[in-house]
Amino acid sequence: MKLLFFALTLTLVQAAPSPSPPAAREIAPDTFLLPGAVPADRGPDGNTVVLVAPTGLVAIDTGRHPWHSDGILAFARSRQRPVSAIVNTHWHLDHSSGNRRVKAAYPEAKVYTTRAVDGALAPGGFLVRNVEAARERLRDPNTPQVRREETELFIATMDAADALRPDIAVERSAAFIIAGRRLSVRVAADAVTAADLWVYDEATSVAVIGDLVTLPAPFFETACPARWQGALDELWATPFRLAVPGHGAPMSRAEFDTYRRAFGNFRGCVASENTAGACAANWTKDLGTLLTGEADRREATDYASYYVDFLRKNGGASPDCQAK
Repeated sequence: MKLLFFALTLTLVQAAPSPSPPAAREIAPDTFLLPGAVPADRGPDGNTVVLVAPTGLVAIDTGRHPWHSDGILAFARSRQRPVSAIVNTHWHLDHSSGNRRVKAAYPEAKVYTTRAVDGALAPGGFLVRNVEAARERLRDPNTPQVRREETELFIATMDAADALRPDIAVERSAAFIIAGRRLSVRVAADAVTAADLWVYDEATSVAVIGDLVTLPAPFFETACPARWQGALDELWATPFRLAVPGHGAPMSRAEFDTYRRAFGNFRGCVASENTAGACAANWTKDLGTLLTGEADRREATDYASYYVDFLRKNGGASPDCQAK
């Protein structure tokens, strides 16, 4: 599942054409969404939200692929404003690999994120565990071209790993003035990763929440599900009117609550004696209209079934969770 995208262990087949850079869409005053994508033959890109601030642009998450960061850079050029700050909601590479290219274009841009990435980059950490296998794939002449390109991107990100680390470490929830725009930056400890960020803009009532919500399913590879549930409840207590997930379309409060309740039901099912198939079917049913077609529903069911087995095998949380 999402782990496969991170570890690059996908069996990649014939490549589809590279996606076009995402176009920015205004979702609130001075708040623009550059939607991510999940190509069939490559790893995903998470959503990016760009805030227009008094002294520049604030890019919340930067995606994985060059075409995604091309969209961020094109928006900056069209606005004739620099990217002054990058906020990474978490260290997963489909949200942070683009830091390298954005910072190359705007070297004064400061990265705001938690120090959780340090654990992923430490010896034996989640990202470092995959580096040698990736280099071995590049040495193998039989590695398919698309897989080679994805692997090269992973290696390039790891070779410039300092771009993933914070220039300004966010240790606790607080109000920040970022590029002249006042934002509430919240820390969710031991949720999707060891420490995630989400951003609430009181002026627009928009919350940018990273992978605290992903459709068609939560990604549990590095997660502590119980703490994650707590983060969703804290977010619900915040008076946002629109929430932008890490993957998927912006959500109303009612849609977010549907997801939050489905997440709780799924955790309960994982802890029960129900079959993986029954838990997966219930997850898909609970999401209701958040899933927009039969393909969406099949994918949601497949992901959920996989994660039931994954969580049960690992005592209800990721092996990387330190808060079991």
